[in-house]
Amino acid sequence: MDGERIFLLRLYSDHPYGSKRLRGSWLLYATILLSCFGFSLVGYDNGLMGGFINGRQFNRVFNYPHPSLLSTVVAIYEVGGCVGAVGISFIGDRIGRRQSIALGAIVMIIGAILQASAYQLPQMFVGRIISGIAIGIINSTVPILQAEVSPKATRGLYVAMYCSTLNLGIVTAYWLDFGLSYVDSEFAWRFPTAFQIVYVLAILWLTVMVPESPRWLTAHGMHDDAVSVLAALVNREIDDPDVVQQYEEIVETVIMESAEGSGSWSDFYKSDGLQSCRRLWTAIAVQVFQQLGGINAIIYYATTLFQQSIGFSPKMAGLMSGLLQTWMFIASFIPWFLIDRIGRKPLMLGGIFVEGAVMAVQTALIYQIQYRTGIEHSAAIGAAAMLFLFESAFTVGMQSTGWVYPSEILPLRLRAKGSAISTAANWISNFIVVEITPPAIENIGYRTYTIFTILNACFLPIVWFWFKETKSLSLEEVDLLFADEHALEMYRVVVDRELSDQEEQNKDDGVEYFEQASTSSRAVF
Repeated sequence: MDGERIFLLRLYSDHPYGSKRLRGSWLLYATILLSCFGFSLVGYDNGLMGGFINGRQFNRVFNYPHPSLLSTVVAIYEVGGCVGAVGISFIGDRIGRRQSIALGAIVMIIGAILQASAYQLPQMFVGRIISGIAIGIINSTVPILQAEVSPKATRGLYVAMYCSTLNLGIVTAYWLDFGLSYVDSEFAWRFPTAFQIVYVLAILWLTVMVPESPRWLTAHGMHDDAVSVLAALVNREIDDPDVVQQYEEIVETVIMESAEGSGSWSDFYKSDGLQSCRRLWTAIAVQVFQQLGGINAIIYYATTLFQQSIGFSPKMAGLMSGLLQTWMFIASFIPWFLIDRIGRKPLMLGGIFVEGAVMAVQTALIYQIQYRTGIEHSAAIGAAAMLFLFESAFTVGMQSTGWVYPSEILPLRLRAKGSAISTAANWISNFIVVEITPPAIENIGYRTYTIFTILNACFLPIVWFWFKETKSLSLEEVDLLFADEHALEMYRVVVDRELSDQEEQNKDDGVEYFEQASTSSRAVF
């Protein structure tokens, strides 16, 4: 533990409850704000290069590289994201959620500086990879911290909020790129690239202000700190009955999960009573479905789609791309009112269905444009409208649920590792889409949209039969949702024994945290 406590800054480990001046709602709001900046940075990076990758200001510096090379410049970022997500899985559980986010922010500054100062493509490649690693670390950790400190009744709402800021980041990047496209100098792309650092500085400041996850603290034996964080989050004393009850539930879950395994990688492949393997594959599936549905073919290459598929002029394509991402940001407020009311599963099913239907219609419309039929003009208008409808379906159905669901269903002892692997799957899927979209549009034209139609059709039955609803459940109750009878029986026995031992051990110290746990654990069953 001593080695973990001196990682990066002692400030994080010595003050696990964050700023002492923030308590209650303000402390929760600070955590939400951290998540919002983290995902706004993800969105900004997603939209950044799409606005200037084809511009003469950028291409002139790098001697007008081949389009396939430019595609790789964009897509290599996704490879870095995968590396970052997988890499943090090996140390994330040891150093905690806040330090993981801070590490990602520091790495991001290095990547942004390398990109903004590049005069050769190799340096741009390295900068893109490093920035991708940083984003992979940040966006595999932020959802975990948010889920582990949020009340169960509004957990989905808070995820929907930071997904809205992700879309705001995309909008900011697109409009900044569009406005600077009229500047005929390197500033047109160097300034937007360096602007990432503004987000990073905000993230670093907020990692000092927010608390460490009480569930992570409990799992690592820091019980006093965990209780202090729980009390600070609700602005109550540490002996408040609600604080004690919530803490006891977390302790019981830690005990149950410890009985199933140590939290090593091999636990994912064991046939345990908590269905850890199934839960990992479900988390991976929702992240893959989110990307292979086709959303980043639109976000990254909206300008390309408007120009090559629909036939708009470069300036009109840039304007339409900005309007498209602005609409996506506006539509992202809709899940705020739905995700904790109708649940995760119905939203995913509805979103995937509409996405598939839109791609099917888009196939027919792009066919009319590609072969210049008599309804070419009307088809172009319809195709543009379909892009807006697709982004609406994605934002309402898959965006928020794609991030909240994995962090909810993964068991505590494997949450950091599982979130990292599912996020890595997201990045790999993202890379595939971003890499193949330009050549696909160039070589097979309208059939590109058929691919996404078929993929979305395949996703529907998997979500229907495989996914479980987690709406209004605490993270501890989600464990019980997946537990089989053997695990529940073992849970009763282990919890009663452990709590009895703890009561005896703490009598001399006057510690009463576990006083009512045996009774409450039996009451659950």
